[in-house]
Amino acid sequence: MKKNILLFSCVVLVFACKKAGNKNVENKPITNTKPNIIFILADDLGYADIGPFGQKYILTPNLDKMAKEGMRFTQHYAGNTVCAPSRCALMTGRHMGTADVRGNLQVEPYGQVPLSDDAITIAELLKRAGYETALIGKWGLGNQNTSGNPLKQGFDSYYGYLDQVLAHNYYPEYLLRNDKKEMLNNKVVYQDSTAWHKGLGSHSEEQVDYSHDLFTKETLKFLEKDRDRPFFLYLPITIPHVNDEAPEGFLMEVPDLEPYEKETWSRETKAYASMITRMDKGIGEIFNKLKEQGLDENTLVIFTSDNGPIQGEEPTEFLDSNGPLKGGKRDLYEGGIRVPFIARWPEKIKINTESDLISAFWDFLPTVCEIANVKTPSNIDGISYLPTLFGKKQKEHEYLYWEFPKGGYKVALRKGKWKAVRRNMEKNPESTIELYNLEEDLVEENNVADKYPEQTNEMTRLLKDAHTFSEIFPMPGEN
Repeated sequence: MKKNILLFSCVVLVFACKKAGNKNVENKPITNTKPNIIFILADDLGYADIGPFGQKYILTPNLDKMAKEGMRFTQHYAGNTVCAPSRCALMTGRHMGTADVRGNLQVEPYGQVPLSDDAITIAELLKRAGYETALIGKWGLGNQNTSGNPLKQGFDSYYGYLDQVLAHNYYPEYLLRNDKKEMLNNKVVYQDSTAWHKGLGSHSEEQVDYSHDLFTKETLKFLEKDRDRPFFLYLPITIPHVNDEAPEGFLMEVPDLEPYEKETWSRETKAYASMITRMDKGIGEIFNKLKEQGLDENTLVIFTSDNGPIQGEEPTEFLDSNGPLKGGKRDLYEGGIRVPFIARWPEKIKINTESDLISAFWDFLPTVCEIANVKTPSNIDGISYLPTLFGKKQKEHEYLYWEFPKGGYKVALRKGKWKAVRRNMEKNPESTIELYNLEEDLVEENNVADKYPEQTNEMTRLLKDAHTFSEIFPMPGEN
């Protein structure tokens, strides 16, 4: 199906170029009139882990500046509460009731559930519009020999990790560049192959090449390229994801503890903060490079996180990573899925603005389609938020929906001010629904399901309507 669509697009493009008398039929416009797009995705970064969203301890001057020069979304949601499904929603414009990937499921012989060959990604759509498409960082939606390989999903190039487990180690044995290993100067110790990660979990006894620094360097190199067409750069970095396979006390991997060495905090807390400040420094370098290359005014840059932070550990607890939000990674409460979101586009987005639009990862695909003047696929769940970025009237969602197959199986739905959560579905597929009024109860402390039975019944109906069957991720009671 995908190949037929691509073939038809190429035929139409060739015909159009010939009709115009232009011999260039390489899917590239003559001049770069369309905007460039950079999407920076942090990994397990909490809603309040950066200055623009209330962080008091961690220094993020470049993200602070980005927010002042752009727009903050205060009610933006990740695709899910863990890595792979959240990225699937981002890439395909589909929420967890319809997406290919709905959980972090390991597959044989290794890796995560791949995107299907029928999936249509942002990279494919932009490539048809003449964009150069590049991935730098962590993918997690299929390894080399699967349908999820990014080279099969619209990316012209990639550099980094395909497997999420390998990405736990910031000092890996190698990184992949377009399916080929590039060996690094780290001495890696892999763990027992009988563990859940099939022996891919690791830490390094000799730490030389830090993957995040390599991603920043690769990004700057990419921005220096001579090009005659616009680009889409997807930059899913790994900071501040923990390496649970590292020795206790050194789970947060970073080359140094600057600028927090003299703080009285624990080593892990200082390292967590240092990782985020290091990430912020790299983002500053990216903005400087955009200006240096004359790309700044024609580039939309978005920064966000794939899900909430791990809860119950000293760094995120001490640093108040989620601010007022309840829960964290692997929860469908606000702390697990509401994420920081900043968009910057000089002369297009009004500076130092804020939006309370209820939006989610699956809205990115229709947004970039509108930006690039590409027809949006009909089978998606997203709505373009470009009108909000431009300060215009915005169409809004009837609801947002999530599923999470682990932790007893959970579902959640946001409709206006109302939030419904259903947990422990493995024990009881019809378990009791929790209902929260987020306008009055952002911390989700007061379950008002009994107080508002009509609203509870409506949310129950929508929870069922939003879900479609998945053979790989069946809901309890379906298999």
